[in-house]
Amino acid sequence: MRRSISVFALVAVLTLPLAPEAFAQNSSAGAYLAARQAVLEGDHQAAASFFDDVIGSDALDPQLVGNAILANAAMGQWERALEIARDVTDASSIPDLVNLVVQVDRIRRGDMSEALLAAEEQRGAGPLVDELSTGWLHLAEGNMSRATDAFLELATEEGFAGLAWYHLALARASVGDFEGANAILSGEEFGPIQATSRGIQAHAQTLVQLDRAGDALELLDASLSVISDPVLSALRDEILEDPTRSYDFIVTPQQGIAEVFYSLAIGLGSETGTALPLVYTRAGFAIDPEHIDSVLLSAELLTQDGQYELAIETFSAIPLDHPRHVEAELGRGSGLFELGREDTAAEVLTALARAYPTLSTVQSSLADTLRRMERFEGAEAAYTAAIEQINVEDPRYWVLFYARGICRERLDLWDQAEADFRYALELNADQPQVLNYLGYSLVEQRRNLDEALGMIERAVAAEPRSGYIVDSLGWVLYRLGRYEEAVAPMERAVELLPNDSIVNDHLGDVYWKVGRFREARFQWERALSFEPTEEEAERVRLKLEIGLDRVLEQESDTQ
Repeated sequence: MRRSISVFALVAVLTLPLAPEAFAQNSSAGAYLAARQAVLEGDHQAAASFFDDVIGSDALDPQLVGNAILANAAMGQWERALEIARDVTDASSIPDLVNLVVQVDRIRRGDMSEALLAAEEQRGAGPLVDELSTGWLHLAEGNMSRATDAFLELATEEGFAGLAWYHLALARASVGDFEGANAILSGEEFGPIQATSRGIQAHAQTLVQLDRAGDALELLDASLSVISDPVLSALRDEILEDPTRSYDFIVTPQQGIAEVFYSLAIGLGSETGTALPLVYTRAGFAIDPEHIDSVLLSAELLTQDGQYELAIETFSAIPLDHPRHVEAELGRGSGLFELGREDTAAEVLTALARAYPTLSTVQSSLADTLRRMERFEGAEAAYTAAIEQINVEDPRYWVLFYARGICRERLDLWDQAEADFRYALELNADQPQVLNYLGYSLVEQRRNLDEALGMIERAVAAEPRSGYIVDSLGWVLYRLGRYEEAVAPMERAVELLPNDSIVNDHLGDVYWKVGRFREARFQWERALSFEPTEEEAERVRLKLEIGLDRVLEQESDTQ
């Protein structure tokens, strides 16, 4: 289909090799190479900067210019992207990019007549955008009938019906046809459409305009019982306060087209990379500066691509008074942590937890960060605060008890840790990570070894390719004195985790117990090469010096 070809053509601009003659003609070789590397790494900020140093030549390869346009668009620098696009003398090899940037500019300026003409002449933002935005462009001309026809025509194409119906509903609501909008959003007219956060917002606001505030609240309550969404929660509070609140979800064609870009960014996902969805979210926000979901998705895409500095900058653009601010701060904290700025990340999340003490997601995010920093006391307190805000019988929350159990185990609060692990298993009986952690802990304490073996066997059945879990199986068999049986799982664990010091050390112990002394020493030597802790290394060196049996005798004498 032409639509698919357009998408891949845009994506390909980021990765197509540039012509050798472009490099030869360009005197800024260093900037050229740096720009090319930035493109390959998905570093839009660096790419945009380096391309600015390169594109002074009139004879540059169009692919290089296309990369410069797309890098600036991905940064949300539309003025610069437009400036480059307008300087292109031959856009034959990058028409979609040039047309997209120029079309976004038309819509931003409100030149809807020219934007409609460009879309109809296939020189707009590309088929994916144009076919969906045409309805909104007709609406900008005051022609709801043609707008409806455009949406319904797109709905006949396989895979696009739900999206077309959703936008038709929004178009109806924007002109005050709330009955017609509700007929679509409720599923009455065309059948059920996918329920998204934004669709639920539109539907709830539509119901309010039909004097059905109670139904709107029921819709929001049902959604909030499944997902925690601050925007839906804020809307619910607004309707409770004012059951006649005005409809303000999408009221102009420009806002509708911004939603088109956002919808397509969501629909594209990241299967073909994050570049094109990122450009679409940037376009959505450029057209509608109130489209905060576009900003949030931009930041999430940047995070997914490992562009943490840009992601942090984008998260920071979300206003403090917007319901998405909490999500933005959580994302900012995560980005700071990934950049190695762990203390700053902890400070951001601690401040957020103080500001929102009743939000379990905030408390659990702080707890996760502190646990990764091995600040177990603070993490345990934060997990407890998170647990105080949840329905403790909800199976989804097994992970909170599991994580708190880890912290308590590290704080030598074993009875409390074991209680958390066992409760996590009440919520999720076959969770392999919990089964393994509890089972292995029991093995290390030499308690309930038969029970521990059963737990670890269930964990291995669930995750047979987890080296740590397979290691636990071999180790419990070792602890039970079933040395011959322990060999196979321990060897398998080393295959799965060849560079892990503890797993190699364990295999050495098993080999020693079955009389394979040379192989045991080889595994202990390997264990030392993989940077064990000093305490672990000291014990391994002692085994190499006097053998495992004498080490165990000495340890027994000191107990």
